[in-house]
Amino acid sequence: MTYLSEYDYYANGGVAPTDSKWGDYQYVGLEDVVRNYKLMYTGNTSLVNNVEDFKILFHAKRAIQELNYDAFKEVKTMELEVADSLRFVLPMDYVNYVRISLVKGGILYPLQQNTQLLNATSYLQAGDGTLNVDATTGLTEEASELELAGGVKLFQSGKGSDAIYSNKHPQFTIDKARGVINFTSAMNGETCLVEYISDGMEGGDNSLIQVNKMFEEYLYAYITYAILDSKLGVQEYVVRRALKKKSSLLRNARIRISDIHPGRLLQQIRAMGNTIK
Repeated sequence: MTYLSEYDYYANGGVAPTDSKWGDYQYVGLEDVVRNYKLMYTGNTSLVNNVEDFKILFHAKRAIQELNYDAFKEVKTMELEVADSLRFVLPMDYVNYVRISLVKGGILYPLQQNTQLLNATSYLQAGDGTLNVDATTGLTEEASELELAGGVKLFQSGKGSDAIYSNKHPQFTIDKARGVINFTSAMNGETCLVEYISDGMEGGDNSLIQVNKMFEEYLYAYITYAILDSKLGVQEYVVRRALKKKSSLLRNARIRISDIHPGRLLQQIRAMGNTIK
């Protein structure tokens, strides 16, 4: 585990930019995780031995990915102007969105996802309706009518107008297959802010991948379980014990970083008792 002096943390040792270490102390880097695991959990007297570095690295990265999918509440943001295409390309480390908003006059207006907005792939056709296909490139795609309109709504006969779809603000739909967010035409030229959960892989740069220190022991337990589970000749009870330890450490770490702090909980309970006038 890497420790920093106060001078290194607050002033980056006097090297610009002086704010580059702020917040780093609560994290441990992937490279440190791999190095520590090799030192503390492998060897002739350990359950895990004769394991290649690349396997440890693989399982460590997989554990961090799963934590980002399932446990972390840390959010990244991306801001762009929506062009005439009414598209916003999803960040490459995107897992799921937290909130998508219109930014106007310094105010965020959260947008509603319209699950009735449809998107489709359109293919170029000849005059007789046959598809334009090339021996090398295959079918030729073109912008669909749905795409140009920012998606279209399903007609719902006799159901009336749902409040979510009559929202005065622009709406969006996510096309994960194409890696884009499609907006209705009212979003054209507007600024969009996407808050999203990342996969934590930092574009494949291992030196930038890190995890909250509260999950460090869980990472080691995850790596141990993954290696034992895939190794021949390991007794089943040993694998089960490793799985139980991994699950227990994950549960404990989740509780530690949760927002359910006694002081905050007391404030919420008191607020619930206030009379709304």
